[in-house]
Amino acid sequence: MNQDYTRLCQALGYRFKQEDYLTTALTHRSAGTPHNERLEFLGDALLSCIMAEALFERFPASREGELTRLRANLVKRDTLVKIAQRLELGQYLRLGEGELKTGGEGRASILADGVEAIIGAIYRDSGMQTCQSVVLQLWEKSLSNLSLRQIKDPKTRLQEYLQAKQQALPVYRVLAIGGTPHAQQFKVECLVPGLPQPTYGGGESRRRAEQSAAAQALGVLNVE
Repeated sequence: MNQDYTRLCQALGYRFKQEDYLTTALTHRSAGTPHNERLEFLGDALLSCIMAEALFERFPASREGELTRLRANLVKRDTLVKIAQRLELGQYLRLGEGELKTGGEGRASILADGVEAIIGAIYRDSGMQTCQSVVLQLWEKSLSNLSLRQIKDPKTRLQEYLQAKQQALPVYRVLAIGGTPHAQQFKVECLVPGLPQPTYGGGESRRRAEQSAAAQALGVLNVE
């Protein structure tokens, strides 16, 4: 095993039998071929399947729609990025010069793709049972903290709260769009009836920024 990957493998709780799988999983297409896009495709499907079974077992009384939304919460980019940060994945990624210059090692999309590619690599290296075991260990905290309340995103929860109070709906406004064309950053404000000041959020898309601003508003309103 390449010594450089020792800490990463310890964090994963898995040691690769064929190092090439891990190397490919960590290689962004900007760094050449073989790169991790095919493993990412495989890992995405495996993660969805593993989470579906875990939720099926943990929430026996939940309906299909509820399970689908819970799964979306577990496999969304934000969750993948948190896993990547816990693994300190950015320092192991193999990136092209352009991505290195623009901070690609910290970009959410690249980190999330890297986690999915590693899942695919583990499956190719050791099969489904081992892959499932590693994934469930990595997602243990997310699964333990999961509740049916999380199937509703912040914008939906804020809207329902205001409707229940018979108040006007929030207004979202984009304040700024920065970054590069391939890594835009949006800043959004959320104007909520009854709050003296707007709340703010940021993200890689307008939707993510609005969700962030809505979450801030829920916090100010002390809505769980």
